[in-house]
Amino acid sequence: MADFLQNGLITTLHDFAGAGREAHEELLREATVNSPIGLLLPVTASDMRAAPFERICEELTGADYVQQISVVLGQAPDVADYKEAAAKIARLGDRARILWTDGERVQRLYQHLDDAGLDLGSPGKGKSVWTAFGYFLSYSELQAYVLHDCDIANYDRDMLARLCLPLVHPSFDFEFCKAYYARYGDRLFGRVVRLLVTPILRAMMNIIGHHQFLLYLDSYRYPLSGEFAVTPMLARYNRIPSDWGLEVGTLSEVYRNTSLKRVCQVDLCPRYDHKHQILSEGDPSKGLTRMGTDILISLIRTLGSMGVVFQPSTFVSLRSSYLRAAQDAIRQYQADAVMNGLNYDRHSEETAVETFAQQVMIAGESFMRDPAGSKAIPNWTRILSFDPDFPQKLRTATEEDANEFA
Repeated sequence: MADFLQNGLITTLHDFAGAGREAHEELLREATVNSPIGLLLPVTASDMRAAPFERICEELTGADYVQQISVVLGQAPDVADYKEAAAKIARLGDRARILWTDGERVQRLYQHLDDAGLDLGSPGKGKSVWTAFGYFLSYSELQAYVLHDCDIANYDRDMLARLCLPLVHPSFDFEFCKAYYARYGDRLFGRVVRLLVTPILRAMMNIIGHHQFLLYLDSYRYPLSGEFAVTPMLARYNRIPSDWGLEVGTLSEVYRNTSLKRVCQVDLCPRYDHKHQILSEGDPSKGLTRMGTDILISLIRTLGSMGVVFQPSTFVSLRSSYLRAAQDAIRQYQADAVMNGLNYDRHSEETAVETFAQQVMIAGESFMRDPAGSKAIPNWTRILSFDPDFPQKLRTATEEDANEFA
């Protein structure tokens, strides 16, 4: 069947190449009169200095339908990092502000919450996204918060337009939109999705049964994409993990807090290219191995919270079922690569699967020791009940940083 197939629990918005960037942006200019958009750009100091961020800033100068832009600068302890980032985004005008998470003002606000027993977890993308949601809450007119990564090498602002439109088009009623895309160059990328997430979901369905949550996750074509759009209300309710389980944790919260008919995924572009991480099979604290472990633990703990009972023997069966599903996937991807003239290193793919299989047991052991695990960052509903003015304090901190350092 042609690729207009709707074959999951959520709506899929395809790219038939019938409307281009100009048409999308014209629709957005009309829609955002009543539904303003806030764009969230999490970036580290090293990514801020890389070529993709420069390209993204240049492209965004033409995205005049975006009302507010929050560049969340993390892993940037020096004022020089802030000043360099400020110079790069100056072309975006007053609508763009740097939310400097390592700055003294924001750190004081974090400490204010920590003193009240509200644990925000360790620094990372999850904490940056959470902070930007709070900052955007100070702009009550915003109707959609949109996030994309800042290491997209082939960035085109139509990616942003396609991500925004499902949430603000007046005839739609979506509350959450997730991006999907193909990741390939001279070979297939997206190893964690291809060789871990999809096979482990299928394996879990073999062991647990066709649980609706697993079917829901399996409906996403690229569940680990770093791009999504969300309504302010859902952003207030969702709890955000601070580790590599951010993407899966976000999808879990969406499943918990809204109706599936309000959820969609959109084809963002024909091909997506960003930086690639090493597998790090010899060091499970780094790279894709660490990512895979955090994702597995997040999945298992979420299912446990839904009443699924796990025993030590469950993980032995799960590992065996995963290996069978992943090995079948390797056979499929090899054929796909050959048909499309791509390189395919079957040995490295097998190595990745063996590494991920080890992490299934490690994740299971971690769950049995501590089923609850580390807490997610408190949602914004709780923060506002403690300090209703906290979003405005974040906004004031960004403005004072800009006045002092920019």
